[in-house]
Amino acid sequence: MFILEIFRIMSFPNRLEGYTGKVRKILENVGVDVGDEVELAIDEHRGIKGILMSRYELADPYYIVIKLPNGYNIGVRYRDNIQVKKLSEVKKPVFRPPEKIHPLPGLPRVTIIGTGGTIASRIDYRTGAVRPVLTAEDLLSIIPELASIADLDASILFSIFSEDMTPNEWSMMAIKVDEYIRRGVDGVVIAHGTDTMGYSAAALSFALQKPPIPIVFVGAQRSSDRPSSDSATNLIAAVKVAGHASFAEVCVAMHHGHSDEVIAIHRGTRVRKNHTSSRDAFKSINAEPIAFYKNGEIHINRKDLNNRDSNQYIFNPKFSDKAILLKFFPGMNHDILEDIWMKGYRGIIIEGSGLGHVARRLIPTLEKILKDGVFVGMTSQCIYGRVNMRVYSTGRDLLKIGVTPLDDMLPETAYVKLSWALAQTTDIEETKKIMYTSLAGEIGERSLP
Repeated sequence: MFILEIFRIMSFPNRLEGYTGKVRKILENVGVDVGDEVELAIDEHRGIKGILMSRYELADPYYIVIKLPNGYNIGVRYRDNIQVKKLSEVKKPVFRPPEKIHPLPGLPRVTIIGTGGTIASRIDYRTGAVRPVLTAEDLLSIIPELASIADLDASILFSIFSEDMTPNEWSMMAIKVDEYIRRGVDGVVIAHGTDTMGYSAAALSFALQKPPIPIVFVGAQRSSDRPSSDSATNLIAAVKVAGHASFAEVCVAMHHGHSDEVIAIHRGTRVRKNHTSSRDAFKSINAEPIAFYKNGEIHINRKDLNNRDSNQYIFNPKFSDKAILLKFFPGMNHDILEDIWMKGYRGIIIEGSGLGHVARRLIPTLEKILKDGVFVGMTSQCIYGRVNMRVYSTGRDLLKIGVTPLDDMLPETAYVKLSWALAQTTDIEETKKIMYTSLAGEIGERSLP
């Protein structure tokens, strides 16, 4: 049902969309439109019949896209010996969202907040890429299974690609979620692009500490028009967790493996995207997922979880734009650090090598920066394990000048936390105290082997 409805939305967007130049003129002269049944006749004995489809404008302009009777699309390169014939005019489908399904009585109230991303995207026939266009209401109307899980509402906060997120958007998301918490909803789902979803999940983990309800980020690695899309399965799991989980955490719901059977629920401060396109790209780092969703049920995997209806809720949505995440690399020059310092940044998270190192030539510059009251925290480029700056002399020298080791905190999470900390205080010692203290499970008691 989900894929079919998406197909209806996107298959017949505009007249001859994507066709240009000579091929478009030929189609116009014949009087055909996207959705008409046509034949591309090579001679009296050979021809290809099917439905004329939209195509990517930026692809080779001489290809005509036809949907065959078996459902597959093919591209046929136009040549002068091909004759385009219109066989019949098909009434163009118009997408009308189905009426909202009335939820069953007694279901928890869950709100979906749309922010953009692949989970709310469609094909752009000009470029062949995906772009955000579907609203959260669309997603609700085309996944009727959700009506048996929760009493759903939806709002659109913004519709942007996740790479365009900034600390300002983190604040806006936190404020919007807090509004719904105060309205008494039972859970919130945030539809978000996957590329920076880990950053946003960490941000809300600090802005909304020990919330009384689950706040579940959800995305999709593959757009809704693809048969292998993970949009529907991820969203169903997210709504289930938001409405029914006994824990109240900021978390991320994404595929656990390559099948549709299990969705992993990751803590917002411990999750990382590890693959560009695989559906199970998200993994908990130095920790296990806090829960799994399988066969309609939530299976809790950890004991150290914040309980639903917690009375320890802390709301502080402020973030600073004076924090920066810097990856150390061989050959790195000290002038990079000096430029950051001179531009007024008040905190630097370094993604160091191994146990938490940088080249010794950078230490004098770091010492000057630290004496100016700039916070410098050390994380590791290694995905697993933790920083230990007492093993080698370089690490000990960095500790001596005041670099703060950040244990097994993910570099991305450390950057987000520093952005939050700098908005809470201008005192360097208080900043260090905040960064050392585990506020939302961002620092583990031990690293997994």
